[in-house]
Amino acid sequence: MMARIVMFMAAVMLAFAVPSPVQAIDPDEMFTDLAQEERAREIGKQLRCLVCQNQSIFDSNAGLARDLRMVVRERITAGDNDDQIITFVAERFGDYVLLEPPIKQTTYALWAAPVVFLIAALGLGAVYLRRRQPVIEDGLSEAERAEAQRLLKGGDA
Repeated sequence: MMARIVMFMAAVMLAFAVPSPVQAIDPDEMFTDLAQEERAREIGKQLRCLVCQNQSIFDSNAGLARDLRMVVRERITAGDNDDQIITFVAERFGDYVLLEPPIKQTTYALWAAPVVFLIAALGLGAVYLRRRQPVIEDGLSEAERAEAQRLLKGGDA
């Protein structure tokens, strides 16, 4: 049993010790022009990797993220401006691909959910506090309570 715990702890420590790639971009997919590369990265920071959890396509090493990076670079080479590229990608993959989806009818629930959950939590908290059981009585008679008070105030025993 102890050996399993030690092995598990060693595996966890090893998992955190292995450095993860800060940028998942292969050098062969980068632009040689630094201005174009910086523009591609700025656009990519606005696009979500569809298979990762809340990572931009430039932070992910997933195959689909690489494909999206290539699409961004192709659109830059074709002469599209930033908005055209983002619109192009969003039309093909939906608003989910945007790290900051626009506020419109199809995303109202997404934007309103935090407020709704906060109001619901506050309401449930208020209901809980109102329905809470009152403090349990100590079960003492008035004479016993008076005697206890006298003893607490330093009366003679």
